[in-house]
Amino acid sequence: MKRKIIFVDSTLRDGEETAGVVFALREKVQIAKMLDEIGVDQIEVGIPVMGGDEVEAIKQIVNSNHRASIMAWNRPNIEDVEASIRTGVDAVAISIPTSNIHIASKLSTTPNQVIHDMVGAVGYAKGYGLYISVSAEDASRTDFDFLLRFAKAAKDAGADRLRYCDTVGLLDPITTYERIKALREAVDIDVEMHTHNNFGMATANAVAGIAAGATHVNVTVNGLGERAGNAALEEVAMALKYVLDYKVSLNTTRFMELSDYVAQASNREVPAWKAIVGANMFTHSGRYSDGIQRNPHSYEIFDPKEVGGLARQIIIGKHSSSAALKQKFREYGTEISDDDANNLLTKVREATISMKRSLFDKELILLYEEYLSANK
Repeated sequence: MKRKIIFVDSTLRDGEETAGVVFALREKVQIAKMLDEIGVDQIEVGIPVMGGDEVEAIKQIVNSNHRASIMAWNRPNIEDVEASIRTGVDAVAISIPTSNIHIASKLSTTPNQVIHDMVGAVGYAKGYGLYISVSAEDASRTDFDFLLRFAKAAKDAGADRLRYCDTVGLLDPITTYERIKALREAVDIDVEMHTHNNFGMATANAVAGIAAGATHVNVTVNGLGERAGNAALEEVAMALKYVLDYKVSLNTTRFMELSDYVAQASNREVPAWKAIVGANMFTHSGRYSDGIQRNPHSYEIFDPKEVGGLARQIIIGKHSSSAALKQKFREYGTEISDDDANNLLTKVREATISMKRSLFDKELILLYEEYLSANK
C-alpha cells in the first residue's frame, strides 16, 4: 500500500482570492465543516491580520472542534503570526517569495534578507508550539541552489514542511517530478505541492510532485484560485486513487455536494465538461453509447456513485447509433423496431444539425410521434 497523502485545502484562502469571489461568514464556516466531514487533513482558513469578519470566521471554525488541523496564512513577520495565534489556529503557513524576480521587484530586498525574515517568523511561531508550513512563493522560478538553502534554513528553524509553489503555473509534470525528487533527496523535510493552472497543468503537476516524493498537496474545491485557479481537490484525489493507486482516505461520495455548495457560494458555475464533477462526466453520446450499454467500464474508470451520484446519461445527437436510439426508448418504456430506429435516426440527425445540439427527451419523443403519424 502506497503512503497516505496529506490533503491541505485552501478554498477559504487561495480560493477566495479568485477575482470577484467573497465568501460570507456562514459560508466559510459551512465549507470548513464539509471539508472536515469528507476527511481533509488540514484546512487553510484565511489571513487573520486582515481583521474584521476574517478573524471572526476563523475563530468560529477553530471553535467548531473539527478533526482537521486549522491553518492560517501569514507573511514572515511577527505581527502576522501574533494575529494568527490570537485566533487559536494550531498551524500557520509562513509565506515569502524566493525567486529573483520577486525578491527584486516585489520585495526590493536580498536573498539573505528573505531567509532572515523567514527564520525569524518560524522561530517565533515555533515558540508557541504551532505546526509550521513555510511557503516558497514562485519556487518554480527560484534558483535551485538558493531554494535548497531556503529549505534547509526553514527546517533548522523548526518548520515542519516546505510548500513548493508553482505560483505562475509554468511547470510541466516531467520537470516537476525531477525538481521535487532532487529537493527531497537534498533536504530531509516534508514537501507540499501548491500548483496553479495557468497552462492547464495544475492537477498533473501536483500528482507528479507526489509521485516524486511530496507528502502533502494543496488543493481547492472546483480548482478555485487566482488567475486560472489551483489544483482541484476532486481531481487530485481521484487521480491519486485511480492513476497512481495511492491510498485516499477522503469520502469521495460527497464531492458533488461539496462542489455544488462551493459553486453557489462563490457564484462560479462548474462547467459541464469539468473533470470529475462536471455534469457531462458520465454523459455519453454518439458511438460511445453502445459500449456503455454493454459495459459501463468501457468508457468509465469509476462508478458515478463514487463521486456523489452524478447520473449516467445517454444523449441522442448527430453521432448516435440506432442501437443507442432503441436503448433510449427502452428508458421510456417503448420498444421500437430496427427499421423504425434506422428511419428515425435520419430525422434525429437532421434535427440536431439544424439546432446545433443534442435533443432533449421531449424533443426526441415528439420527433418519434411525428414519424409515426407520417408513416401510418
